[in-house]
Amino acid sequence: MKLATIRTADGATRAVRVEGETLVDLGLADVGELLAQPDWAEYAARTQGGAVAGVGYAPVVPRPGKIICVGLNYRNHILEMGRELPRYPTLFAKYPEALVGAYDEIQLPPESEQVDWEAELAIVIGRTVRRATEADAAEAIAGFAVLNDVTARDWQYRSPMWLQGKTWEGSTPFGPYLVTPDELPGGTRPSLTLTGSVDGEVVQRADTSDLVFDPVALVRYISTILTLSPGDVIASGTPGGVGHARKPARYLADGGVLTTEITGLGRSEAKAAAEPGA
Repeated sequence: MKLATIRTADGATRAVRVEGETLVDLGLADVGELLAQPDWAEYAARTQGGAVAGVGYAPVVPRPGKIICVGLNYRNHILEMGRELPRYPTLFAKYPEALVGAYDEIQLPPESEQVDWEAELAIVIGRTVRRATEADAAEAIAGFAVLNDVTARDWQYRSPMWLQGKTWEGSTPFGPYLVTPDELPGGTRPSLTLTGSVDGEVVQRADTSDLVFDPVALVRYISTILTLSPGDVIASGTPGGVGHARKPARYLADGGVLTTEITGLGRSEAKAAAEPGA
């Protein structure tokens, strides 16, 4: 299934099942509310609500309880940077205020001159899990979505802790929809092509099978630290091709279009814009 949160003309949001060009109303406010249902997959599959008209996609899960991001997780990128493959995942956080819909504007804050792109596969949790076995971790994955971990590099590297560069408000396209593992090659360990483009030029391309820590391994590791709950999001890391590593470095500019696409998961296309009132 493909599941999305859409905005409606009255300013509300609705959880929908995406069937081609038809959006089937699931009778709930958003995908986060859907995933909180114990039988969410059965409910979403059987619901025969009417078609609903949307005016745009909201973030797949508008307000996740947790957004946990992974750094240094693509083999080729790590090796090309001359580093050793990590023994454990590098983790940091992002907050819900950072999320925007797949076709929303990315806010460029006036405080940063180095806003960069990071195309990523997002893992969405569908059931509560703690200290997961491999089987538990796989069963806890509701599905996958497109995400771009847009980063203010000049703030990220102000200190050894990355958080302040990673969670700027209105910066992170997430969607357009969630796709359940049964629709993807490899299931909960999908092999998908990830592509990031700026103004139509491909700047990142990789296969998710190149991840050092795959989705199941990440759920196992992170759930050892804390309970993962329905609607939580794990951003699994980005491959090479980010603007900060280029010579000369390249960053998002006002009016630039950032496109992130993953086979089977659709694409986001977000225009960078100076923050209103800045």
